[in-house]
Amino acid sequence: MPLNPTIAKVTDRIIARSADSRRQYLDRINAAADAGPVRAHLTCGNQAHAYAGVPDDQEALAQGTGANLGIVTSYNDMLSAHQPFERFPQLIRDSARAKGSTAQVAGGVPAMCDGVTQGQPGMELSLFSRDVIALSAGVALSHNCFDAALYLGVCDKIVPGLVMAAATFGHIPAVFLPAGPMPSGLPNDEKARVRQQFATGEVGRDKLMEAEMASYHSPGTCTFYGTANSNQMLMEFMGLHLPGASFVNPNTPLRDALTVAGVERALEITALGNDYRPAGHVLDEKAFVNGIVGLMATGGSTNLVLHMPAMARAAGVLLELEDFDEISGAVPLMAKVYPNGLADVNHFHAAGGLGYMIGELIGAGLLHDDTLTIGEGGLTAYAKEPKLVDGRVTYSDGARKSENDKILRPPSDPFQKTGGLKRLSGNLGTGMMKVSAVAPERHVIEAKARIFNDQEAVKTAFRAGEFTEDVVVIVRFQGPRANGMPELHSLTPTLSVLQDRGLKVALLTDGRMSGASGKVPAAIHVAPEAVDGGPLARLQDGDLIRVDAVAGVIEVLTEGALDRPAVTPDLSANSHGIGRELFELFRQNAGPATSGAANIV
Repeated sequence: MPLNPTIAKVTDRIIARSADSRRQYLDRINAAADAGPVRAHLTCGNQAHAYAGVPDDQEALAQGTGANLGIVTSYNDMLSAHQPFERFPQLIRDSARAKGSTAQVAGGVPAMCDGVTQGQPGMELSLFSRDVIALSAGVALSHNCFDAALYLGVCDKIVPGLVMAAATFGHIPAVFLPAGPMPSGLPNDEKARVRQQFATGEVGRDKLMEAEMASYHSPGTCTFYGTANSNQMLMEFMGLHLPGASFVNPNTPLRDALTVAGVERALEITALGNDYRPAGHVLDEKAFVNGIVGLMATGGSTNLVLHMPAMARAAGVLLELEDFDEISGAVPLMAKVYPNGLADVNHFHAAGGLGYMIGELIGAGLLHDDTLTIGEGGLTAYAKEPKLVDGRVTYSDGARKSENDKILRPPSDPFQKTGGLKRLSGNLGTGMMKVSAVAPERHVIEAKARIFNDQEAVKTAFRAGEFTEDVVVIVRFQGPRANGMPELHSLTPTLSVLQDRGLKVALLTDGRMSGASGKVPAAIHVAPEAVDGGPLARLQDGDLIRVDAVAGVIEVLTEGALDRPAVTPDLSANSHGIGRELFELFRQNAGPATSGAANIV
């Protein structure tokens, strides 16, 4: 099947837009590669320091005949998704030794849990943690002792930050090793129902706690299709995972075998061998287009619209919102995974999962199959399925039909003809909406505005019974420069209750929602943000607002509304407490949401 013309057009546009920056980037990493294996340039003293902590491997490292892998880990047991990584370093070291090579933990990166910080002040550090993760990984790899890097990360900001680091050290190969999702617990729709019951006072905190503990119950990634699992999809579509690695449960024989296989593949693709695949060459324009296609076909997280431009910039590739929007218009929505449907990622994987999707999308001409990946061959290899045979990973043909058409469908019979995200623009700025979870009859909302400068004020108004008519809830001063752009996911139960009461409701904000943003239409990431004098800072209660996901419009219809002076509230409370003091420079220097809200690229 020839490449879809829209995919071809957008790819060509990205290549042309990125020509100068990509050329400069490739010149830098190619020069680093030409310098040869890095340890050869270290002094004996440098090397002695580097090897002193690994007495079992000192001789092998000093001889320098095998590859040395640097492990960058986000292990902690504060995140269920990252707890399984506790076992990985020893498994990696043993696997490398079995091949005459070595591996060292180069360093750790912070990994906060958005599930813990939702609705709390700590969430204001969440987005900026992505840049800190990239910086931390950069420090880990700055020792310049490694022939390839293994990145252990899963969740929301962790994978994007690690990709930014992998691109920066693009002269060495990068293999991402996932941990996998926890087994299915309480169904996600039941969890959401209990949350709404708690919001309305129908059940107490004891029932809410019981439901939450039954949902998030063991090591592994949360099972809904939010940002963490969207990250795993992205790594597979972009060729940084081994095929089929994303959604195998933790601490299982196949999971461990995939980790071993990842180590062995990393050793095969260093500059010491005959199949050199540096990360900077994997992370090209086509890989990012493939990632956007995967995002749209799966109905993935809006957070990736923030992260992918920042990730791409680290590799000299320039993405714009128009690229996401046009690809979304060409790519059908093939999956229904919570919050877009009732299934979780384990059900999705059982129905055929990413291998089925990649095979179908290649067959429909919607993916570049000629990309460089860490696997053998191009992206077509990612349509295969890993199996455990005699303790090792082998690959066989993946699913050629969906095992459950309520979860997964072919491009010829999709859940909807276009992808999961929609670009919105108008006199209120530019933003995005995740439309895959929103019922079609709610794609257009025209109603009076209620203006709030923080999310707690919305909840207070709800408890006071102030929402009695159709409403567009404006939550402003939530952008990166105002307070770090926290997710506003804790508003979802409140707004869902209003919607269930029969009101037409929409959210409009310069902040973020979670990858599990729910069924309420939410126009998010609006730029320019209010703190910079953006249009949201000029709105008042009662202004007539139109949020139109069909036409792609966000606008105020009240005449003269944007002629008012911009409001300048006191935001000093955002600057201290729970570590926020340390991030003042990040707030001052953050870029706009449209280019990734980053400080370092």
